[in-house]
Amino acid sequence: MYVDDLASQGLGIELVRAEPGHAVTTMTVRPDQCNGLGVCHGGLIFTLADTAMAFATNASGARAFATNAEVDFVSAARAGDRLRADCVQIVDRGRVGVSDVTIHNQDDVVVAVFRGRTLATRA
Repeated sequence: MYVDDLASQGLGIELVRAEPGHAVTTMTVRPDQCNGLGVCHGGLIFTLADTAMAFATNASGARAFATNAEVDFVSAARAGDRLRADCVQIVDRGRVGVSDVTIHNQDDVVVAVFRGRTLATRA
């Protein structure tokens, strides 16, 4: 799936690990990914977490898509920071899944926490 994920690749997101129910993605924050206040744009942190969730929920061969997600930003990330999103699927009830993702920086400081919901399609 990563080979065809040009959006993630274009943002510099790398897949470290993917297995059913668990995935890890990373990215180094580039200067062009920072907002006018000099911190990483929240949408990119959200995308890093969403990408980890996608790989965790699709690693079994399912075709699962996000239906809802929320994120809490707790620390700023800046250009040069290396972010790691660790996703664990906490609910897998057939077609419905719920995943928690924690995003840390290179110093293991929590930058954000994310909870997402997925729905597996029949196709």
